[in-house]
Amino acid sequence: MPSTHPAGPDPLARGMEPSPAQEAARREFAAFVDAHVAPFAGEWDRAAATPPEVVRRVAGTGWLGALLPREVGGRGMDWATFGLLNEELGRGCSSIRSLLTVHSMCAFAVQRWGGRELKARLLPQLAAGEVIGAFGLSEPNVGSDASAVETVAAAEGDGYVIDGRKKWTTYGQIAGAYLVFARSEGKPVAFLVERDAPGLTVEPLRGITGTRASMLAELRFEGCRVPKSNRLGGPGFGIAVALSALEVGRFSVASGTVGLVRACLDASLAYASTRHQYGSAIGEHQLVQRMLTEMATGWRAARLLCRRAACLRDAGDPGAGQEIFVAKYFASQAATRAALDAVQIHGANGCSEDHPVERYLRDSRVMEIIEGSTQIQQVTIARNELQAFAAAAPAQ
Repeated sequence: MPSTHPAGPDPLARGMEPSPAQEAARREFAAFVDAHVAPFAGEWDRAAATPPEVVRRVAGTGWLGALLPREVGGRGMDWATFGLLNEELGRGCSSIRSLLTVHSMCAFAVQRWGGRELKARLLPQLAAGEVIGAFGLSEPNVGSDASAVETVAAAEGDGYVIDGRKKWTTYGQIAGAYLVFARSEGKPVAFLVERDAPGLTVEPLRGITGTRASMLAELRFEGCRVPKSNRLGGPGFGIAVALSALEVGRFSVASGTVGLVRACLDASLAYASTRHQYGSAIGEHQLVQRMLTEMATGWRAARLLCRRAACLRDAGDPGAGQEIFVAKYFASQAATRAALDAVQIHGANGCSEDHPVERYLRDSRVMEIIEGSTQIQQVTIARNELQAFAAAAPAQ
């Protein structure tokens, strides 16, 4: 059977471990999370909100401009460093990691697809976190199928008039700019809709199971007017814009989920070492050890998959997209397993908000849904593998 993978140099051969600069950045990220995020994540979760001062603190790090070039005020991070940032934020709070995710998706799309005027005006504000970006794709009737959105945009004069609804918009309650997808004359189109656009209404969504502090909103567009200069790409390029932004989001979620697995492992190790039952620490019990082993292995495997995807993306390898799908698929399932076991190890305490594993379990369920559900990942990964196999097979 022919190999379905190229035989050329693998970026992994150049070293899977972070470079000294990347490791220094990771330590910076971890110190910030330990001081300013992890101790307060439960409080934010219970309040179902991220305090404004926390958003300002995150913005002050410059990390909201992680993928933007330095000339517009961004950090110009490579994807491997961006992955480490998401991993550490995900270890501390999945909601704060979600802020980085959707903001980066919006900023990346403006940088890649926006016109000169839009980029000059908005990119410095997005890089500084002066304007928070959000991603508006999901709709009540069609979910996140970019090819089937019901929101419409009608060309009128020097702009467009948008009508429709977007739901499950992460940090939509506080965003100042929304990456919105619609159809215009039957073609998919992407727009950057600013908060003060006439005809836009933002309605908070309550009662969310996981990532409760991520301040979800529903967006209603009723004769919402946007200038033509706020269109990203040309008519019919909406799918391309969506796919490029979703790759950023998928990698961000995958890397952040690695941090969530690590948080489950850390909490479980601490509890299993100090909780005594029947005369010994529960960590001495073999069935608890099995669960700890699964967590430790899942964390390492997910981390390596994300690292592989980042190395390929930084090397410009065309196979990076498939590896990001694989990393997201594996990491999100590993998080669910780790969170279930973490709650089990904690027993009744694991069902209480007094212990973070209760939050980790709720957050883990979100990871298997956002940026492509587990089932969508299964279909996509299999199709890509079948196509690669067919392309590599000798002609009959």
